[in-house]
Amino acid sequence: MSKFLRSAAYLAILLLSAQFTFAQNKIVVFQSDFGLKDGAVSAMKGVANGVSADLKLYDLTHEIPAYNIWEAACRLEQTVRYWPAGTVFVSVVDPGVGTARKSVVLKTKSGHFIVTPDNGTLTLITGSLGIDEIREIDEAVNRRKDSQKSYTFHGRDVYAYTAARLAAGVISFEQIGPLLPKRIVSIPYQKAVLEGKILKGNVPILDVQYGNVWTNIPDTLFNRLKPHYGDMVHFTIFHKNKPVYKGSARYSQTFGEVGQGKPLAYLNSLLQLSFALNQGDLAKTYHLASGSEWNVEVTLN
Repeated sequence: MSKFLRSAAYLAILLLSAQFTFAQNKIVVFQSDFGLKDGAVSAMKGVANGVSADLKLYDLTHEIPAYNIWEAACRLEQTVRYWPAGTVFVSVVDPGVGTARKSVVLKTKSGHFIVTPDNGTLTLITGSLGIDEIREIDEAVNRRKDSQKSYTFHGRDVYAYTAARLAAGVISFEQIGPLLPKRIVSIPYQKAVLEGKILKGNVPILDVQYGNVWTNIPDTLFNRLKPHYGDMVHFTIFHKNKPVYKGSARYSQTFGEVGQGKPLAYLNSLLQLSFALNQGDLAKTYHLASGSEWNVEVTLN
């Protein structure tokens, strides 16, 4: 074999090995709307441990409001990028469990895997991390033994089982099932745009512990208005296109730059424009919420 052919073969082996190791870090992260009041989460982890006791199992959250697919999409968007490539996520917010919605595994361009129903959960993460491939789970192969009579707990019988097999290296990504077109079920929402001197965006999620209102407007877009700390940021929040709150807040680097109970505009941990009351609850005070139908418009002085 010539030196060139040996080098090409070696490179091909390295590439194949690198692709396979994406699924070899043995980490599985679970998200659901199950809560922790019963044994559902424990059952999923038990199935995963039954595949391999060497897996490292973590929780993203199990406090997604019941049936809230949009919030599941937001929490994935908030979290996935901070885990190493090769991490396998299981997201089960599945009001259509047992119906014709597809059960899929997304491989992002960053090398993360998400095992979930294709019901809108992948709306945001595909926009930020991209789609490398999507495969439909072949339940004839990737389903917990003797679970065929169960139609209402795919999180345990299909998703946790498949995720564990993938993370443990029992199966490759190609063995998940048939390759699908690079399209997902998507929930419509207002993307962040600048129209003249007005920023428009969505309120995807709240900082729920504190009642801060997060938007999807990134710092790069906000900076096109040339803001300075101390400027007044004027914002109107809409629900289903109807204005529900109008206010102004001082653009601040930290919460402590305004008095207790005073409003501020700031960049959150994702570097997105957000609004808050210092040591108060903006959302509760003004009856604000988040979701695909909650939007915002922003101007400066």
